[in-house]
Amino acid sequence: MNMLVIGFAFFAMLGMMLIGLPIAVSMALVGIVGGIAAYGTPFLDSIAPVVWGVQNENLLTSVPLFVLLGELLLRSGIADRMYVALSAWLGRLPGGLLHTNIGSCALFAATSGSSVATAATVGTVALPSLHRRGYSMRASLGSLAAGGTLGILIPPSVNMIVYGSLTNNSIGKLFIAGIIPGLLLTGLFMLWIAGSSLASGNAMREAKVPLNDRIRALVHLVPPAVVFGIVMGSLYFGIATAAESAALGVIAALGFVLHSGKLSWELMRNCFVSTARVSGMILLIVVAAFVLNLTVSLTGVAEAMTKWVSGLGLSATGLILALMVFYLMLGMFMDVLSMQVATIPITYPIATALGVDPIWFGIFIVLMCELGLITPPVGMNLFVVHGIRPDKGGIEDAIWGALPYALIMILFTLLLLAVPQLVTWLPGRM
Repeated sequence: MNMLVIGFAFFAMLGMMLIGLPIAVSMALVGIVGGIAAYGTPFLDSIAPVVWGVQNENLLTSVPLFVLLGELLLRSGIADRMYVALSAWLGRLPGGLLHTNIGSCALFAATSGSSVATAATVGTVALPSLHRRGYSMRASLGSLAAGGTLGILIPPSVNMIVYGSLTNNSIGKLFIAGIIPGLLLTGLFMLWIAGSSLASGNAMREAKVPLNDRIRALVHLVPPAVVFGIVMGSLYFGIATAAESAALGVIAALGFVLHSGKLSWELMRNCFVSTARVSGMILLIVVAAFVLNLTVSLTGVAEAMTKWVSGLGLSATGLILALMVFYLMLGMFMDVLSMQVATIPITYPIATALGVDPIWFGIFIVLMCELGLITPPVGMNLFVVHGIRPDKGGIEDAIWGALPYALIMILFTLLLLAVPQLVTWLPGRM
């Protein structure tokens, strides 16, 4: 009976999301109705302390700061100059500017916590140039959609903050744990581009740029590199908390914007308005998730699920493989944030009960969310890059272009399962 109730509640929440109700409303409704059904109207008295506690959580202060950090780099033109600089260094590789797409996404991801923002920023800069030079639009859109997913794996990452907040894990360790997987996945994406370009017999390459010009272009890579170094260095060496490191990153970004001569009241107003919209959406969903978590904990749903899965006799590896299929299917119909907050309260206790490292599981969840960003019909990055393409083709180009990268992510997840030290080694040395 408990399993039937759990299944009904989950599909009711999924159904409300699919018919267009806001994510936060769907989760809060399930949580409140479930709590009242179990404990009556006195359950409502326990909601206010939860909401107050979430809004006063110092950890979540880092969310608007990291969003603001990305906005500053985007609107000041630093991202545009970064793309030009990387194209000078990567354009001669087989695949040409497709490598620049991946490299720029990885570098911008190191200063922005959002995959959608990463795909939109680099795509806006890259697609007109790719179209003029005759690059395959399918390959271009696929590389941008997949490269954008690095925004939530390479730290800082808003989704890692949400995971840490829901599971009470160290944000600093989660950020550090994402560095090696993020770099490896970036390398695998670029390896695929080079290999597939050579195999096609029509490998696009850009004209060779003189060494002196390439060296001079490196100055445009300094701002994102310095911001990343400040944020991650302060976390790794224990100098600052996640919120403090985000604040340091914003100060550094403001310095670079001022140095570029782009600092103005109009730019700051646009940055603050966009930050408020994005942060308000994220924090409202987090509050609703905590209300749902309250019902889950009081009704013993997590414990019931843990006992049920334990009774199946699954090993930790078997569970992860089952969860890969589960998240792959779920990612086709839910956006990343709602998928996280709806499932982590259930899957996290089960995984840790079977001995899965909580930091490793956080990176696994992020990888599954990355997959959801490029799997139709609700792959947000697919819609983002399709929306900014300069020609009038259909979205199927983005879908087919991103498919090889989705397969690479699945294989990469299996690699992390076989060699978990790729995730756990660096945070273990903090």
